[in-house]
Amino acid sequence: MDKAFEVRPDGTRCIKNRSWLPLFGNLRDLIMHDYHKSKYSIHPGSDKMYQDLKKLYWWPNMKAIITEYVGKCLTCSRVKAECQKPSGLLIQPEIPAWKWERITMVFVTKLPKTSSGHDTIWVIVDRLTKSAHFIPTKEIDSMETLTRLYIKEIISRHRVPISIISDRDSHFTSKFWQSMQSALGTQLDMSIAYHPRTDGQSERTIQTLKDMLRACVIDFGKGWERHFSLVEFSYNNSYHASIKAVPFEALYGRKCRSPVC
Repeated sequence: MDKAFEVRPDGTRCIKNRSWLPLFGNLRDLIMHDYHKSKYSIHPGSDKMYQDLKKLYWWPNMKAIITEYVGKCLTCSRVKAECQKPSGLLIQPEIPAWKWERITMVFVTKLPKTSSGHDTIWVIVDRLTKSAHFIPTKEIDSMETLTRLYIKEIISRHRVPISIISDRDSHFTSKFWQSMQSALGTQLDMSIAYHPRTDGQSERTIQTLKDMLRACVIDFGKGWERHFSLVEFSYNNSYHASIKAVPFEALYGRKCRSPVC
């Protein structure tokens, strides 16, 4: 093993450009704590945590130790829901050719009302990079308000999408929304009554979002809206199994700089 190590000028030993963490002073536990329980991580699963850590660190039996650490987390045991591999769609959506060209969107409703009056989250996900925006709204918001949010958060940041996959929420089936998207040249693909769970990607994102919000409230207190920006940051900066990468890196082509890195 000594032959495999390289010694940096600061005395740090590394192997394949990854820092070796010795079994000394609970250093490994400290690193795992930062990558799992800090406000910039918010309880990722063991696989996501391992994928993030292995880029920077190495120690023997690393994956098994991380799995054991996450398995003992009391917060995760309270908020994580068991999930099964989703069944295939009736018609597989077209694979996007570029970032934020084809997106999915759905509303998460009936949340505890915050001091600002927000009780709904508008979840919008890019199908190619899996990067997402979580927008707090009110269930009673008008279509004019939602349209302004859509232009501000999506169109001004990314582009006018080619297609949108959504459920048959009353906002998405309204004549105003459909006529606006038609004018923009955006195709609307909505679920049907006999197959309402068309968008499995959004369903999985919603489950992850809810788990992260519950973990924030348990660990840090206060309401869900207080931690909203941190949840979006953590989600976009966590390894995504379906694309074998971090959404932030897939979107911008470089790693995200954060306090835990």
